[in-house]
Amino acid sequence: MTYAFWADVVGLSHALIVLFLVGGQAAILLGWVLGWSWTRHLWFRRTHLGTIAFVMTFAALGQWCPLTIWESDLRQRAGEAGFAKGFIATWLDRLLYFEAPLELFALAYTAFTALVAWSYWKYPPRT
Repeated sequence: MTYAFWADVVGLSHALIVLFLVGGQAAILLGWVLGWSWTRHLWFRRTHLGTIAFVMTFAALGQWCPLTIWESDLRQRAGEAGFAKGFIATWLDRLLYFEAPLELFALAYTAFTALVAWSYWKYPPRT
């Protein structure tokens, strides 16, 4: 397996985590309104809250997400630069990464974490 392949795997994993966080929060809010019991499962809610807390902590400490760093390192080892990547890698970059100060990401992650924590409190999980 090549470095480029593993970079794509990390990038895809990163995209799935983002989908879990954003889609999971949307499902929780919809589940609250529509009465979906699965959105109250304890393992789902704790995993969701813990994952965004992990992301927010790194940003609050002025650190990039470890997956971002790992993927970047793998891409450099593969000799890739700019958009000289495969289709999937190019679109993952466009969807996940854009230029902004880390402080802006920290603010966005903190606001999203507050929303997740609020919904955890107002629509608590059940065992």
